[in-house]
Amino acid sequence: MDKPMYNNDFAKLLLRFAIGGLLLLHGIDKVSHGTTFIEQVLGDKGWPEAIAYGVYLGEILAPLLILVGFMSRVGALLVAGTMVMTMVLVHSSDWYTLNQYGGLTTELNMLYLFGALTILFGGGGRYAIGRGEGRWS
Repeated sequence: MDKPMYNNDFAKLLLRFAIGGLLLLHGIDKVSHGTTFIEQVLGDKGWPEAIAYGVYLGEILAPLLILVGFMSRVGALLVAGTMVMTMVLVHSSDWYTLNQYGGLTTELNMLYLFGALTILFGGGGRYAIGRGEGRWS
C-alpha cells in the first residue's frame, strides 16, 4: 500500500510543474517581446547574436517537454544549459552577491538550474507521458 505522503512520482510531477510551468512564462515573454536584450548582451561580449534564438529552446520547448513529461531529461538538460548561459552572460560579475533583500542575485537562476538537474537525474516520474521509462524520460 502506497503512503500518500511518500509518493516520489507525485513529487516529481510537482517539480515538473514548478520548473516547466514557471519557466514557460519567461519563454512566453520572449515570444511577446523578442530577444533584443539577449542579442545586445551577446553582441557586447563579442558572441554571435544568433545564439539568442536558443532561448526559445531553453524557455519554450524545454519547459513544454518537462511539463508533459516527454523526454523530461532532455528538457531538463536544455533548461540547465540555459540557466548556466544566463549566469555567464548576465550575472558573471555578481554570482554570489546578495541583493537588497538578502538573497543571492542569481537565486532564481540557481533554483531553475538545480530543479532542472534534479529532473535530469531523477527523471519525470510515473505521472508523465514517458511514464519515467526509458533513458530520456
